[in-house]
Amino acid sequence: MRITCPLCGDRDRREFYYYGASDYHDRPAADAPPEAWDNHLHLRDNPAGETRDLWYHEMGCSAWVEVTRNTVTHAVLATRLLVQAPKKPRASGAKTGDAKPKSRGKRS
Repeated sequence: MRITCPLCGDRDRREFYYYGASDYHDRPAADAPPEAWDNHLHLRDNPAGETRDLWYHEMGCSAWVEVTRNTVTHAVLATRLLVQAPKKPRASGAKTGDAKPKSRGKRS
């Protein structure tokens, strides 16, 4: 199966981590009865047809992507960027090419 990352383009699904149905994260209230939590944690639908799932682009840009796909045909119908990982800031004052290799010295 191929998934089109909104940031990186067409990729193999093995670059992504499947997180589950996008509506799974509608958690019961903190004071909900134990049965509600049991259903939320252990009962899953297994629909045949169109689903919306959360995928994490683990081996790529680290973005969260909502994937609309058909579970019968395995066709990916649409993708949508949910959250993009923040870029890591460079060290202040560092410019490309400023780093000098450290001297290793002689071994005795």
